Amino acid sequence: MAEHIQQVKHLRNGDIATETTHITDDTASAQSPSAVAARLVWFIAGVIIVLLAIRFLFILLGANQGNGFVDLIYNASYPFAAPFFGIFGYTLHYGISRFELSTLVAIGIYALIAWGIARLITIRHGTTYQ
Repeated sequence: MAEHIQQVKHLRNGDIATETTHITDDTASAQSPSAVAARLVWFIAGVIIVLLAIRFLFILLGANQGNGFVDLIYNASYPFAAPFFGIFGYTLHYGISRFELSTLVAIGIYALIAWGIARLITIRHGTTYQ
């Protein structure tokens, strides 16, 4: 954390008194290792959440799994969505328009986990870096 020192001289009864003030630069504290780690956690969580959001949108619209990009999204997001399939009695059907509630739950859970990890990393600072 960078500090700027400001010195002010005061004249009191003929004597010169020096007052020193330490001013901390909050932008420099954003470069601390814990802040960088917290931003990395949020970046990874953001990638996972975006994959799951695109998956949700594709399944909601009944996207064709035969398309290469759609298949890539389904395959990349499957490991993150699969643990939540059993919550609402899920059967896997691609190409059929459906509201996949378990994917929305997964998005919420991953966001909560990322927030918790980032908060633990930056807990000694008293503020969270996102």
